Amino acid sequence: MPAEPRPTESQAGGVPGATANRPKAAPPRDGAWRRFSRFFLDRVDRVSLSAKLVACTLVILIVGTIGISATIRQLVSSYLLDKTDSQIISQRELVFQNMNQLGENNGLNSYFVEVRTAKNGKLTGQSETHLYPVLQGNIVSMPQLPSNSQVTKDMLGKPFTTDAVVTTLDAMNPGTQSPADPNSGSSGTDGGGSSDGTSGDGSSNGDGSTGATADDGSASDGAADSSAAPAVPTAATSTPTRKTLQTAKAPWRVVAFQWQNTKTGEVMGVVFIGLSLSDQIDIINTLTRYCITVGIAIVLLGGSLSALIIQRTLDPLKRIEKTAAKIAAGDLSQRVPSAPENTEVGSLSASLNMMLARIERSFHEQEQTTAKMKRFVSDASHELRTPLAAIHGYAELYTMQRGMPGALERADESIAHIEKSSQRMTVLVEDLLSLARLDEGRGIDMTQTVSLTSLVTDAVDDLHALDPNREVTRGTVTFEPSSDMAHPSILGIEGDRMTPVTITGDASRLRQVVTNIVGNIHRYTPDDSPARVGLGVVAASIAPEQLSRMPSNDDSMKRFLEAAEVGHTMHTGTNYAVLRFEDHGPGVPAESRAQIFERFYTADPSRAREKGGTGLGLAIAQSVVKAHRGFICATETPGGGLTFTIMLPLGPVEPAAATGAAAGTGTGAVAPVAKDGTAKSKSKQGRDKTKDRSRRGGWFSH
Repeated sequence: MPAEPRPTESQAGGVPGATANRPKAAPPRDGAWRRFSRFFLDRVDRVSLSAKLVACTLVILIVGTIGISATIRQLVSSYLLDKTDSQIISQRELVFQNMNQLGENNGLNSYFVEVRTAKNGKLTGQSETHLYPVLQGNIVSMPQLPSNSQVTKDMLGKPFTTDAVVTTLDAMNPGTQSPADPNSGSSGTDGGGSSDGTSGDGSSNGDGSTGATADDGSASDGAADSSAAPAVPTAATSTPTRKTLQTAKAPWRVVAFQWQNTKTGEVMGVVFIGLSLSDQIDIINTLTRYCITVGIAIVLLGGSLSALIIQRTLDPLKRIEKTAAKIAAGDLSQRVPSAPENTEVGSLSASLNMMLARIERSFHEQEQTTAKMKRFVSDASHELRTPLAAIHGYAELYTMQRGMPGALERADESIAHIEKSSQRMTVLVEDLLSLARLDEGRGIDMTQTVSLTSLVTDAVDDLHALDPNREVTRGTVTFEPSSDMAHPSILGIEGDRMTPVTITGDASRLRQVVTNIVGNIHRYTPDDSPARVGLGVVAASIAPEQLSRMPSNDDSMKRFLEAAEVGHTMHTGTNYAVLRFEDHGPGVPAESRAQIFERFYTADPSRAREKGGTGLGLAIAQSVVKAHRGFICATETPGGGLTFTIMLPLGPVEPAAATGAAAGTGTGAVAPVAKDGTAKSKSKQGRDKTKDRSRRGGWFSH
């Protein structure tokens, strides 16, 4: 048919360019695969971790079992095939030597032997089957051999596998009358064999030997003599079983050998020797069933064991989950049960416990900070309200008594009270402003060179001026390492002169610290009780940043003394300027010593107002010391009283300068301690002297 003409643009739509303006079809989207993969991954993500691990373990076990079984099957199959080939080849000489005796076939052998004669180096087409196995029910299995035209020199001596030709004795011997057999008269064939029992290249004669055939497959006129043919066994037939038929249909392993006359060297023909592979196949099938059974048992046992191990391994994660739920409910004291840290779960548990401990500590610190802030606001309001109320009250009193007789004298008294209250309020506001600036890191200059010896000397002179009856002594702070468990390391004051020490810091703020401590001694101890002030240098193996973060309590003081003992022994660490102020007043209870550095804390508020204190002096002192990366704490004075100890970092210990420091130069690490015990004896003499003074002067009488 002629092709139809394509419509023009005008015929298609009547408008030129209508085809170009049509919308193009949308390209196929690949979103289907993405949706499927997302759907599959979502379903996988919903499966628990333990189920995933067990499934992966089962898959690995199954794949491994199948691979090992297939490998074993292949190795055994190859080994058995090699053994079969060796067995066939080993029968070669035996067959050649007994060629004339192979004519009587009783069917009890498992070999197949067929001889094809040759003349002038060529096969004549005549063949004789000397041996072949007879199975149950007179079933005969023979290999399907290649025709004469297919036999080449390359095939000689090389084993090959071929299919089986299954027939019966009755089919091979139609003239022999045997008992009735339901399978009689029919033959099962396999691999293309003929129904009359040929081995693939010729027809069978009634005496069990194959007739001679030409290369083209036609029957030869000269049949083999019946006297040369092997006798065909006749036996009572029975119904063959399924296993017998399977054995008969098993393939054959055949080797073709060239038959020569040993005397003349003439080629007599080709001998085919075969052996059925039924036994090998049966062994392989049995081995396969055994591997399958053992593989299933291994998969089941391995899956069960892996499920138990995975469940056991993941139990700590469930405990972690329960602990996290309790913590989320508000119980911050919960901890994850510990596990060996060499495992992943144990390492995770240790890290979580450290994190939970820090969170709990931070939460408690936040609670304490909040409580302190509330108390600070309350105390500040109270402290400010007291002078304001006094000012307001005296102002009203002055207004009420202004018209009464003697108003001028009473007015002077009211103005004096108002001035006193305003001064107290001014001091309080200035202290609050100083604390606020120190908290913000302002109001302090860390670039000045300060002589601590001059500051302490001025403070001692001030205390002498305030309390002329007080005995105030000075000396050098020394460190005494521990001699045994009953005598721990301590800090003491020896001699009557202070070690010259210079530090970089804020001179006015450090003077304020010393003044506040000396002022407390003046206000809260009897004016006739002795006091002792010391200054020295001690080396300690602790960083200033770590020292400044420690709380002001006795435990922190013990940690510093332990670090000082290490620094004294190893001559390493940091040099610290140590200021020590000892008094023998009423002291402070052990449970209240850590609180005296809190803002507006006073052991006796009524006495504080009488003495003019605001409760902010020691808080300011602590803030200034921490700003200098130092440490301050209050401990009990031996014999009663309170001791303030201040540590300010000077610099790292220099091993070469350690000896000079020990000599008291002020630039070394440790105050002098003689190896022969001289310093210890001096310290004991100092303590004995102190006890004598207490007995004479009544240090503890107040």
